[in-house]
Amino acid sequence: MIGKWQKVADMDNQAIRNILDRYKTIAMVGLSGNWYRPSFFAAKYLLEHGFQVIPVNPNYQEILGQKCYPDLASIPQQVDIVDLFQRSDQVLQFVQPAIDRQAKVLWLQLGIVNDAAAAQAEGAGLQVVMDRCMKIEYARLFGGLNWMGVNTGIISARRPRALP
Repeated sequence: MIGKWQKVADMDNQAIRNILDRYKTIAMVGLSGNWYRPSFFAAKYLLEHGFQVIPVNPNYQEILGQKCYPDLASIPQQVDIVDLFQRSDQVLQFVQPAIDRQAKVLWLQLGIVNDAAAAQAEGAGLQVVMDRCMKIEYARLFGGLNWMGVNTGIISARRPRALP
């Protein structure tokens, strides 16, 4: 563990569960309006599970019925989580705006790791999650993950109970 943030392999389930249970307003940077993109699918799922998703993408006016903003500074309300669907080499430019927004968490999606960005965010007091998908983690820890990504419960090594 380095500071308050941890590499993905070291972050325990309870830390992620606490984030997903406590914080409900997500600024999703790089959210696409294309239904076949992973960001769209994740946003749709999170909206259906009680999260407020604020799209941040200068190319759209609205995504999934939510007003879209061109950048983090344009959002008129408090944001808990800044969730980045950006390439690893582009992440650093979003850290200071997340700090300025007084976000609590900087979340980097699957395949996105940037140690410099994580260190800067952690130094400003943000929790950092890297290389994880919010949708997958929510489904895994709160139920609802199977081969299709829906409704079987938490993944476990235990055998299922026999049906009556």
